[in-house]
Amino acid sequence: MGQQRSAWILMGALLGATPLAYAQAPADLQPLRWNADALGNHRYLLDVKAAAKAVHVVIPWRRRDAHPEQVAVLVTGPDGKPVANVLRGGISQAQGELVFEAAQAGTYAVYYQPYVSKGRSNYPTVTYAAPTDTADVNWAHKVGIDPRAWRKLPEATVLRYEAVDDFDAYTSMERTATPDEVKALLAAHANERLLVFPETREHPVRMFDALPESWATRGAGGALSDSALRGEYLSFQVGAWAPHGKVDDVRVSFADLRSDAGASIPASALTCFNLGGVDYAGKPFTTRVDVAEGKIQPLWMGLNVPVSIAPGVYHGEVTVSADGVPARKIPLAITVEAGQAVAHGDDDPYKLTRLRWLNSTLAQDDELVKPFTAITVKGATLGLLGREVKLDANGLPAQITSRFDERMTGFAPRPTNMLAAPMRLVVEDASGVHVLTGSKAPTVQTNGPAKVHWQVAGIAGPLQGDVQASLEADGTLVYSIALTAKDAVTLRDIRLEMPLSHDMAQYQLGLGRTGDHAPADFQWKWNVQNNQDGAWIGTVNAGLEFHLRDEHYLRPLNTNFYHQQPLRMPVSWDNAGQGGIRLHSDRDAYAVQAFSGPRQVQAGETLHYDLVMRVTPFKTIKPAEHFAERFFHKYGDLDAIKADGANVVNIHHATPINPWINYPFLEPGAMRAYIDTAHQRGVRVKIYDTVRELSDRAPELPMLESLGHEVISSGKGGGFSWLQEHLDGDYIAAWHVPENRDAAVINAGQSRWHNYYIEGLDWLARNMGIDGLYLDDVAYDRTTMKRVRKVLQAHREHPLIDLHSASQYNPRDGYINSVLLYMELFPYIDRLWFGEEFDYEKTSPSYWLTEISGIPYGLMGEMLQHDGNPWRGMLFGMTNRLGWSPGSDPRGLWKLWDAFGIEQADMVGWWVHDTPIKTDRADVLVTSYVRKGKKTLVALASWAPEKTSVKLAIDWKALGISAGKATLVAAPIEGFQPAATFKPGDAIPVEPGKGWLLVLE
Repeated sequence: MGQQRSAWILMGALLGATPLAYAQAPADLQPLRWNADALGNHRYLLDVKAAAKAVHVVIPWRRRDAHPEQVAVLVTGPDGKPVANVLRGGISQAQGELVFEAAQAGTYAVYYQPYVSKGRSNYPTVTYAAPTDTADVNWAHKVGIDPRAWRKLPEATVLRYEAVDDFDAYTSMERTATPDEVKALLAAHANERLLVFPETREHPVRMFDALPESWATRGAGGALSDSALRGEYLSFQVGAWAPHGKVDDVRVSFADLRSDAGASIPASALTCFNLGGVDYAGKPFTTRVDVAEGKIQPLWMGLNVPVSIAPGVYHGEVTVSADGVPARKIPLAITVEAGQAVAHGDDDPYKLTRLRWLNSTLAQDDELVKPFTAITVKGATLGLLGREVKLDANGLPAQITSRFDERMTGFAPRPTNMLAAPMRLVVEDASGVHVLTGSKAPTVQTNGPAKVHWQVAGIAGPLQGDVQASLEADGTLVYSIALTAKDAVTLRDIRLEMPLSHDMAQYQLGLGRTGDHAPADFQWKWNVQNNQDGAWIGTVNAGLEFHLRDEHYLRPLNTNFYHQQPLRMPVSWDNAGQGGIRLHSDRDAYAVQAFSGPRQVQAGETLHYDLVMRVTPFKTIKPAEHFAERFFHKYGDLDAIKADGANVVNIHHATPINPWINYPFLEPGAMRAYIDTAHQRGVRVKIYDTVRELSDRAPELPMLESLGHEVISSGKGGGFSWLQEHLDGDYIAAWHVPENRDAAVINAGQSRWHNYYIEGLDWLARNMGIDGLYLDDVAYDRTTMKRVRKVLQAHREHPLIDLHSASQYNPRDGYINSVLLYMELFPYIDRLWFGEEFDYEKTSPSYWLTEISGIPYGLMGEMLQHDGNPWRGMLFGMTNRLGWSPGSDPRGLWKLWDAFGIEQADMVGWWVHDTPIKTDRADVLVTSYVRKGKKTLVALASWAPEKTSVKLAIDWKALGISAGKATLVAAPIEGFQPAATFKPGDAIPVEPGKGWLLVLE
């Protein structure tokens, strides 16, 4: 996906003798100073005054890797060639002793972390080379092995440390204290169980199990002095070290900051991010922080400097306390300068002012998102866009209806009923079947135009029921159902019964099945190996998605990482493997039963039978808009893109204006210039940005490490060398771009990083002018997706959001359908791109309809794998995307669309019962693009196993065309079809897996 490195490398300044001390080194790409793959990322330069058979050196490298004695050391001479005759003396974290042959005077280099990279380039396996003996035996014998004798040899002078580029350099916070320095520090603080070290934001703590040299030499405690502009958000740290045993429940408090002139900043302007904040759903939370013996826990603080405050020096204090240890007070002296910060300082990510974004509640509300309409409440009947939910006395749906028409472009005069009978929650014991009932119809309360909620107290035989539920304007129903036993009871089953109407229950996906016709009889059981907790059942214009959960639900990781954080089995529904789901078609209904099986319930015990349902479709499709938006899926020259007919460009990461995966903030000048140029040409620009993984280039990464696994997933470490050399080893290595050495780590599902992400999108929309997002698989839920839409809609009349997914239906992803994984996001996106590993050749039309097209949910899309099947794709309005690959070229189809006027046509899919054009074979299908009274574009595609021919059955009245004068003309399209002309009654030849685009007029 990336461009050639030489085409867009940005030159950086050469590294000086002092290790860098930025939050991270600036992210500009630099030419590497040497071949890192052969020599590693770090070296010391030595000066040898004169040639000698052997010279001695002790390098004070202060390494952070735990076992440097197990890693090779490579020495090169002034000519750059390896020196074979090298002996290793004492190798420790503090220093390394070497003797080597110096055939000539000059500068020698000692590379001390050479590595070996194997595996896939995007998921490398990096190991560090073990020491090997390359010295000549005779030379080694003459030098000897006695270190005391080595000290009589000529000494090489240590010049300086260098890294292969600035970003890979160890910072001053990664130079470890020596054992003697640590011993001296502890002697000065004998018997103290908690030592604290204030530190500015310029020097983020990078090591959690080793003390940095600067702290050991400076000593513990002391004051923190810093400066900020008025209105700036100032972040800083306090490192808490537990040298003599675990320290429990670390707490932080603040005092007001006061100036000599009497002005003050209240303590409420300060926060400690490690001890809590506001979660991704807008709810306040607190976190307990314990410090293990020998570990360092950075405590990141933030000060919101008032914009109206008078300049001056403000004095206050931070108090750090914990169980059983004396409180530690850290004086603060903050100089507030006369200048005023722009946007709190957020335009410079390296200032870490954006940490306040972690606790943002931006767009966290119940306001409407286009195109959804306010929920109407008429007693127990709730109306929303194209659908209606009528509640029973138990709070569950008694009926759900859809008014979407089969074309999915509008609404039908008569609704489709989805339920054959009301839903029921049933408790069965020895005395019989007890249905959860409430005493009266629920009273619905309005949260806002986009959300309502209700509560029901009910009884189901021996259990008391508490039903708390909500409906949102997109069609999402969320139920928290608590069943409590007054007395101990033996139950045969607790189950949910959803009797669906036969007209609605045409297709089914989920529960280990890919999208196809709903089975007449099917059973499924819980299995942690599979990311499956529900299904979608429906037809094109009416459907129901459901998921079974409990109070401990946590969104699993996805896209290659499911098994690192799999589905938590819901205790209620799973019931130790006894629960499951039955699908059965009988005379009266298509019965869906989610059962949990027999169990003992103790007196006072509460079981949580939570349920999430979504009523589909979410919205109508808009073929005219879809066909008018022509995608170029690659960074490129804008004049060439426009000349090719595209008007929307998707910008991946690993491109000049967006180099780093999911951190699109470090090339703002280039990004703004590109987007401005695009807008001048009538081209919209969308960027790649999501939260599944995070680039190592994010300046906030050290701070995020300090949060434990709130943001960064726990894992086995490894991956690209930068991750192993600068993180603590407890992470999951993610995508790596070798062209620009961008390495990422996996994020831990739902976290405050979503708040940061929302603020970041707002910043991009305001400052960069982005027109939308390209989402490459997604690790967040609908709560964040709604906020994404709201933020972009606040700045763009019609923002564009498209979602790409590789097929998740495989063992590493837990055999979940991509549609089911992401359906909760569909109301807030514009189109799909499904995607790698989707099979366009050996799957049925039903699979295409339900798993790929997006049409039953209110979306349209494009194809990707092997450039798709263009003939079948046109049945659903789908092409491939220009620019993605050499074979991905829809320009011929675009030309035909424009010549025909497809944006003025009504799309009538093959699935519509009264579609105006059909064939005489069930395995050759037609979608019609009708310009009534003028002409119709006939998209014809075959699923027949062999070459065949078909005749068309045409409803001439519906088309407004005279049969006697009509012809079917195939315009020549390279790689798609030759020129041809047919009469309406002709047999049209069709190759297997192919078809035609014929203009009937």
